[in-house]
Amino acid sequence: MPLTPLLGCLAVALLVSLVCGVALGATGIGTTAVLRLLWAGATGGTVHAPDAAAYTIVTEIRLPRVVLGAVVGAGLATVGVAVQAMVRNALADPFVLGISSGAAVGANAVILLGAFAGLGVWALSLSAFASALAAMVLVYAVARSPHGLTPLRLILTGTALAYGFEALTTLMVFGAARGEAARSAMMWLLGSLGGATWAQIPVAALTVTVGWVWLRLRAEPLNALAMGDETSAALGVRPARLRRELFLVTAAVTGTVVAVSGSVGFVGLMVPHVVRMLVGADHRRVLAVAPLAGAVLLVWADVLSRLLLAPAELPVGVITAVVGVPAFLLLMRRGGYAFGGH
Repeated sequence: MPLTPLLGCLAVALLVSLVCGVALGATGIGTTAVLRLLWAGATGGTVHAPDAAAYTIVTEIRLPRVVLGAVVGAGLATVGVAVQAMVRNALADPFVLGISSGAAVGANAVILLGAFAGLGVWALSLSAFASALAAMVLVYAVARSPHGLTPLRLILTGTALAYGFEALTTLMVFGAARGEAARSAMMWLLGSLGGATWAQIPVAALTVTVGWVWLRLRAEPLNALAMGDETSAALGVRPARLRRELFLVTAAVTGTVVAVSGSVGFVGLMVPHVVRMLVGADHRRVLAVAPLAGAVLLVWADVLSRLLLAPAELPVGVITAVVGVPAFLLLMRRGGYAFGGH
């Protein structure tokens, strides 16, 4: 499929999704009203008294939520592409490294045990990010060998440590003294954008953008790495060094987005497959399309999480799994692209 028209369509789809994501919810606000209120907020226009409540909902609750959803979706899709190239496994996703499970330990220490209460509203995000970094260091230390970071050692180490982190998190949940705290912990474990604020967006957006730019600049080496270490070495790529750099970048991006959204699964697995079917396996093209596709997917998944049981909310990770599993199986039945030369 031609790249430029596809990018244009996805950009328009993302803009429409953002507006719809703000308009739709337990309290319905018309699209026209949303556009009018957004324009008033952007230009400093007057908001009349009858619109004050709707203006607050639009600008302080829903807009940061949908923007953060787009950022997280873009980040997970981008990292999914990188992880699959790094470990040369089309079934890999950002959480195969154990970073997400590590972040869950820190987040649940705040939710269930009240740790780091002195950090106020930043306690959850900072604790999750710090524990994600600690998990990254542990995975790297265990997986590293004299031959560098091999795909098999990364997958086995990340998977094993992820089970350990999940066991620790489960102990916290079952030992929680308050039922509501345990429910909040489960919502975070399955992913939620309900606590989104404007303060969370700049760091997440900057990290995702820097990670994406770095990966785009290394699209050619990624193409070589996906074909195997021997082939990539013959093409002038140092696979051990590139894999180490990829690990650091993907861990940083994953840790950042998980810290603000919880563990949203399936985006990093499914989106790269869909994009490869549309534009081929060339990472220059895949990395151009994947962030937009991931952003659109997660914005709509969050909308569904708010509407299906309104006024209650479902974890957004449940929606991505329910939609993603059958879609992924259908795509795999159809096939139509090659990964890593297979």
